Amino acid sequence: MARRLHPDAARAGRLLAACVLACLLAAPAAGVPAQPEAQLEARVAALSAELRCLVCQNQTLADSQAELAVDLRRQIREQMRAGRSEDQVADFMVQRYGDFILYRPPFKANTLLLWLAPALLLSGGALALFLRLRNQGLGKRSPALSPAERTRAASLLAGREELP
Repeated sequence: MARRLHPDAARAGRLLAACVLACLLAAPAAGVPAQPEAQLEARVAALSAELRCLVCQNQTLADSQAELAVDLRRQIREQMRAGRSEDQVADFMVQRYGDFILYRPPFKANTLLLWLAPALLLSGGALALFLRLRNQGLGKRSPALSPAERTRAASLLAGREELP
């Protein structure tokens, strides 16, 4: 003897089965992004890690959450989607914002001081430290005592004379 379900229960079962089937069919489309998109995001992230945030100045575009950094990442993504290479996008950014946007600016005449400043400061600091230590060493030498001062010092040490 077959048992019949209530009409509402049968309808709910069919609805549940339809939802499960729809989820199973939609899962591949909503899952992992297409491979070219993943490659694009990796390229955008790599270039963003080489460019400086103009607002934060001590962070890369990839690390910064400033509004300008988000906008620049969006521009990088759009240009790469249009087929431009990393070098072309970086050249565009340098033309627009100058060498400052590069985390590793090129070695050329107008960035020479930027590259040499750390070595110059380190050398200058080492020289100043050396001169100061040398001058302090010269100033610590005791002056020679005269014979009268030696006699007085000996009598003070022996206890024959008291300090004034």
